[in-house]
Amino acid sequence: MKFKEYARFIAATTALVGAAVAGLAAIAQAQGPAPLKIGVTEGFSGVYADLNLGEVEAAQMAVEDFGGKVLGRPIEILSADHQTKPDVGAAIARRWYDVEGVKMITGLGTSSVALAVRKIAQEKGLIDINTGAASADLTGPACSETGAHWVYDTYALAHVTGDAVVKAGGDTWYFLTVDYAFGHALERDVTAVVKAAGGKVLGGVKHPLSTQDFSSFLLQAQESKAKVIGLANAGQDTINSIKQAGEFGITKGGQKLAGLLVFSTDVQSLTLPVAQGLMLTEAFYWDLNDETRAWTKRFRAKRDKIPSMLTAGVYSATLHYLKAVQAAGTADDAKAVMAKMREIPVNDVMTKNGKLREDGRLVRDMYLFQVKTPEESKNKDDIYKLIATVPGDKAYRPMSEGKCPYIKG
Repeated sequence: MKFKEYARFIAATTALVGAAVAGLAAIAQAQGPAPLKIGVTEGFSGVYADLNLGEVEAAQMAVEDFGGKVLGRPIEILSADHQTKPDVGAAIARRWYDVEGVKMITGLGTSSVALAVRKIAQEKGLIDINTGAASADLTGPACSETGAHWVYDTYALAHVTGDAVVKAGGDTWYFLTVDYAFGHALERDVTAVVKAAGGKVLGGVKHPLSTQDFSSFLLQAQESKAKVIGLANAGQDTINSIKQAGEFGITKGGQKLAGLLVFSTDVQSLTLPVAQGLMLTEAFYWDLNDETRAWTKRFRAKRDKIPSMLTAGVYSATLHYLKAVQAAGTADDAKAVMAKMREIPVNDVMTKNGKLREDGRLVRDMYLFQVKTPEESKNKDDIYKLIATVPGDKAYRPMSEGKCPYIKG
């Protein structure tokens, strides 16, 4: 090819590329700015499935209430089932952050999954807001400058439910503990409360996640003669252990069950004749006041079930994140967004004047409830009576005791 022909070829090619780029730019401009993507990942199948259904709808409600856009960008909710498996959860997070352009991941129930995703988020310098997992290590040894723990944790569950049970005379305990990070952390934190109050832990037994037959574990607990059998598990495991304890006549024999992480969905599955009298800790109850009742009515138009604190937690976390993005003027600078999340008080249907601490812990009121008797209940959704409101600074571990690596002093 002669020089002049080569030059004409280069000029023509450059013109074509320029036209193509201009065309793509025009298409992109016509389509508008790229959406801000938020991911909701939970165990939508398996042992915790009933707890998590409705979280995607709750996130969508937050988007709607915010106005559908932030900084001129539409907001898109992605969802995925991590199957309560840490490797699956980590793979979802990596794909979302690296390929899909997700800026914040929430949900994250199951502590082992939450801890795995936390590592990915830290590696990427992106945001994870945990609403579902319980391990207080998320604001302790595994804390993150771009991570938050939103709804409850093992420390709060121990200090609200555990303390109430001990004060009611339950001074000897035996634990049925699910054998992974959540159960271990919950047993550890309740043990500390029991011992600090002068009580004793007589023993405990670990059971695999998603256990169907609790008979051998319950017999060991029964033989311990402990006044309280602490259930350091959740979801279907808690339901199965309470039902089978009833079949063994454990509560009729004088021992009490302490459900250390119980949700409204669990109580409805158990029914009031089985669950009546159970004391438990929640961050939200649908029938707490006029605002919670109105929000629940809207939620039930999307999914006809009463919302749990997990559902309300995803709504709260998503809404506050969007407020922070708006205030920061960017969704791309995770630390700037987190700074605004800490600066702005958290106010929504679940939380009033909440404060996100430097270690990522949202400090908010927690509630001690007791399950109503069938005679006290007006309808199938009327399940709790409020025993106490515990201020956040009493419910949650002081930041100075958490051993968060980047907190000085």
